[in-house]
Amino acid sequence: MKTVLFALRVSDLERSLAFYRTVGYVDLGTVPFDDGSSLVWLRLPDEPAVSLELVHRPADGAVEVSGFQHFAIEVESLSQTLERLIAAGLQPGEPELPGGPEGPKTSWLLDPDGYRIELVEWPPSGPPTFE
Repeated sequence: MKTVLFALRVSDLERSLAFYRTVGYVDLGTVPFDDGSSLVWLRLPDEPAVSLELVHRPADGAVEVSGFQHFAIEVESLSQTLERLIAAGLQPGEPELPGGPEGPKTSWLLDPDGYRIELVEWPPSGPPTFE
């Protein structure tokens, strides 16, 4: 298992992108949604894939910083991971297919403080990449 990315909700997407570009992050792509919100995937130059996701939801107003939106952990087998977590007394959510049957398999888990953790099993084609 390994950490895949973490997400931060941002109030002003362009200001945040300018900051993270200055820090050294590279844009990998933007996922727009019909409601005006969007996700922007970023990585540092030496990282092979996305490591930071900026979440912009203008309808929600200004961000009140109180922690991470979520972070994700890549797992080799979601079903085996869920079995192990349940056997250990944890309560992960039901598996989901957010990208359809050919996309990733995911499940959500809450830590004791309520931080959301996304467990991700990539399809055989691997995680999304942008060139």
